[in-house]
Amino acid sequence: MSAYEELVETMRSKPRTWLVTGAAGFIGSHLVEALLKLQQNVVGLDNFITGKRENIDQAVNSAGSRQRKNLRFIEGDIRALETCRAACRGVDVVLHEAALGSVPRSIEDPIETNSTNIDGFLAMLTAARDAGVGRFVYAASSSTYGDSKRRPMVEAEIGKPLSPYALTKYVDELYAEIFARCYGTQAIGLRYFNVFGPRQDPDGAYAAVIPKWIAALLHDEPVYINGDGSTSRDFCYVKNVVEANLLAAMTTDPAAVNQVYNVALGHQTTLDELFVMIRMLLASNRPELMARHPVYRDFRMGDMLTSRADISKARTLLGYQPAWEVREGMKSAVDWYLSTLENRRAVGHESRAPLTIGATARVELAVAAAPT
Repeated sequence: MSAYEELVETMRSKPRTWLVTGAAGFIGSHLVEALLKLQQNVVGLDNFITGKRENIDQAVNSAGSRQRKNLRFIEGDIRALETCRAACRGVDVVLHEAALGSVPRSIEDPIETNSTNIDGFLAMLTAARDAGVGRFVYAASSSTYGDSKRRPMVEAEIGKPLSPYALTKYVDELYAEIFARCYGTQAIGLRYFNVFGPRQDPDGAYAAVIPKWIAALLHDEPVYINGDGSTSRDFCYVKNVVEANLLAAMTTDPAAVNQVYNVALGHQTTLDELFVMIRMLLASNRPELMARHPVYRDFRMGDMLTSRADISKARTLLGYQPAWEVREGMKSAVDWYLSTLENRRAVGHESRAPLTIGATARVELAVAAAPT
């Protein structure tokens, strides 16, 4: 039995109360779904700036109608300390996913990125400390490695940040370390490497590469590759990330706490290889897509050329064993996008529709507004 399988049995035998910030986001909604399926009590917090109400709907519907009663949703902003305190009340574990992502967005608007990713992080960490939360697991980022030449990347060796976004995520790690030293907070950071899967937003200027390419191919739009196609990333399917979060949240090994871990597959895929994989998977439904080719353009400022993680630390201390390979995860993601994007086009779907779980899940507004 794997460490995660043992964990699942433990969680089901003793339900806890979990706060998921950024609950309406891509990764956050998958965490909500997994927790509800394990009969846990969940508090979700999101301000819907980048999160989508439909993600919560899908998470709850996937978990099953019986689990709706176990979700309390707060619409609010992590930059408001009183909102964070209200969300942390009675919570055993915080899974902090809320952030303003995207390297290009941070270069365009560093102030907003700093406000959300540092001020918001500090407010949530403070609220969790004051509420006596037992464990604080937060989304860190592989961007923290910056200009490091070490491959594969190991947690103890980082370079200089290449973007405001990368800097904010590193500052979060430093704050978590300081809170552990000064207040005894139990925090674990997970440095995500290019997470992908269902519900990842394909729209907007800052969309991640995989959903953006899938949408472009399905809508007969150009697929752009920044650089010559040899740029590589360690792509990690979202279900691997969910397992890493729960393992980090529930570990009883003192040596595993107040650490930062790489969460990835431990392999790299070039952008050219990625494009061919996506095109082939889509072509099973749309054979004409085999004739499509990418358009190459200049390398994007702030990006690393290559990225591959050493995941031995997470394997050793957390029992993390990524079960989903890139192609297997991509098949699941492509199937979801084929269904969802075609559905949206057919019905003129509006992504910010009313929160339909409101009749059965507890939904409330936050007690304080976000800073202006």
